[in-house]
Amino acid sequence: MQFSKVWVLAPARLHMGFMDLSGSLGRHFGSIGVALNEISTRITITSARHLTSTGESSVRAGKCAQRLCAALNVSDTLHIDVETAIPEHIGLGSGTQMSLAIGAGLNHYYGLGLDIRDIAQLTERGKRSGIGIGVFERGGLVVDGGRGEHTVTPPVLSHMKIPGQWRFVLVFDARGQGLHGALELQAFKTLPPFPQQEAARLCYLLLMQGLPAVAEADIDKFGAVISQLQQSVGGHFAAAQGGVFTSPEVAKAMAWLERQGAVAIGQTSWGPTGFCAFQNVAAAETVVSQAKQRFAEHDNLSFMIVSARNSGGQVGSE
Repeated sequence: MQFSKVWVLAPARLHMGFMDLSGSLGRHFGSIGVALNEISTRITITSARHLTSTGESSVRAGKCAQRLCAALNVSDTLHIDVETAIPEHIGLGSGTQMSLAIGAGLNHYYGLGLDIRDIAQLTERGKRSGIGIGVFERGGLVVDGGRGEHTVTPPVLSHMKIPGQWRFVLVFDARGQGLHGALELQAFKTLPPFPQQEAARLCYLLLMQGLPAVAEADIDKFGAVISQLQQSVGGHFAAAQGGVFTSPEVAKAMAWLERQGAVAIGQTSWGPTGFCAFQNVAAAETVVSQAKQRFAEHDNLSFMIVSARNSGGQVGSE
């Protein structure tokens, strides 16, 4: 059955870090991340005389739809309307979520019977991190197992719900973008080896402290693990991105937020967006209000309170 209109919502995500950047323990990468409620890519697909696209990131959406229609051998007589789009290249997973949204929409529109892993493979997503795929599938907190010798897309090893009262604060720097495309690939090639002992330590911390803390709703212990992971991985990336944080101003804001009681201090992916966590919305609102005054002279900085999304992407039709 072909529908007159198909819509897809793909949630943004925080990428909280990798476990092994050199494959010293037999698998490369492996990562942890969280789906978000307040930032997403939402598209609609309807019939048209030829392929057109409108809205935010419409050029990216149109190119993606064109490639996927050719790969799937389906008609591209479609209109793609991007109602909302995750901002590009700031660490929130815009590319993966756009690809998965378009693919999921085409799959539903034409009744192709594909799953999200099929779509990820077609669009060459999950080459390093599997967090974007995992949060579209399930939402919540996701840990992926990285890439082994025969990996097609990184498998989800752990999926947990984030306590509903927890809030994350994002710090944006409007003047910058994180590494992406060819520059990102080059950065990975030039990074020094990641110590095996450190990879083992991070894996142990996550498995035996970080994940149990989520299960027991202990934000302080969870935050301590994420902060350690971020310091380790951020330090490893420092030569490529100019420091533990890509943006020096975001770095200053994150240090101030930590002094105000924030936990889970870090940068999502290549940044420049920073993130931290608070026990509840009241605590987050109080500190963000203070932060806006404290950093008022930094016009490029902005702050946003977000919650974890404990469900995955959505697909619907009319």
